[in-house]
Amino acid sequence: MATAPRPRTTTRDPDELGRRLTDWLDSRLPGARVTGLAVPGSNGMSSETLLFDLDHPDAPVRGCALRLAADPAAYTIFPVYDMERQHRVMSLVGEHTDVPVPRVLWLETDPGPLGAPFFVMARAEGRVPPDVMPYTYEGNWLHSATDAQRARLEAESVSVLARLHDQFPAKEAEFLLPEGTGSPLRRHVDAQRAYYAWVVAGLARSPLIESAFDWLEAHWPADEGPAVLNWGDARIGNIVYEGFEPAAVLDWEMAALAPREVDLGWTVYLHRFFQDLTVSFGQAGLPGFLRRDAVERRYAALTGHTPRDMEFHTLYAALRHAIVMLRVAYRQAHFGEGRGPVNAENADSLILHHATLAAMVRGSYW
Repeated sequence: MATAPRPRTTTRDPDELGRRLTDWLDSRLPGARVTGLAVPGSNGMSSETLLFDLDHPDAPVRGCALRLAADPAAYTIFPVYDMERQHRVMSLVGEHTDVPVPRVLWLETDPGPLGAPFFVMARAEGRVPPDVMPYTYEGNWLHSATDAQRARLEAESVSVLARLHDQFPAKEAEFLLPEGTGSPLRRHVDAQRAYYAWVVAGLARSPLIESAFDWLEAHWPADEGPAVLNWGDARIGNIVYEGFEPAAVLDWEMAALAPREVDLGWTVYLHRFFQDLTVSFGQAGLPGFLRRDAVERRYAALTGHTPRDMEFHTLYAALRHAIVMLRVAYRQAHFGEGRGPVNAENADSLILHHATLAAMVRGSYW
């Protein structure tokens, strides 16, 4: 992991983006200057983030962050980037809950100014648990924290989910339901099937991913439970912390109306992904942190809702992550960054956590 080349995250020129952003801002706040424009090194491979300061006496904030839809020419990870949807979710979460979300400022749906739709929000200050190298590795602030500090961060992070699920009126999230029929969970899974079909169209299929979909059908929950607003990408790497308490909850592009356990399964699994990876490279990681049993107990104590069918939901999280990772592998091959062409013989092996997902399908992981 330490020597593997990081996949490219953008094909855009930051200097050109800065010039175009300044021109666009002049129509919103005449005379405003953009200073300190930066593209974070931790930028993801879906939507891109730009950080900048706004110099103007009437500026609503000084520090800004801009979320820009992925460049269509960059072999995108997802088929659609709906910035208006993300903007609406963040606005509603800020309106209906005490979950800390950045203040959203401007939305631009016209792709003309920057080449794709985007929105601007207030920048949150603090620290984020790193993905590269993952926070489970030695040498970062979270790994170096005390057990008590990590326990506080874990408790406050689970509280974010509990408050979001309890406080947000579910009816206000119905616009997030994918097209189709059936329950919110059924529609959610069907949308993932459609995403997988898009990923493998004309390319090698993944027998492992398809076996995981079959497992879901064979173990479908008898009682799916109530649907609530799901954050979607519910993991600590998407939270800005002040000390060890959440200061801002980021990345709402995967928000959904779904059972509570969809979010919980993602939270538990994404930590296990990093923890398992760290152990495989010879480090201990953080074995006592974000344990599934502890997350479930704390969530139940906070909400009165005991998580159910968590084997289903953690496998579903691992399956969803596998589809993303397969698309990343195809993207790397497209840019000549991978290990060569992807074919029917090696497709499963390109999913970094394929052994974990296979063990879940066999029933031997937990």
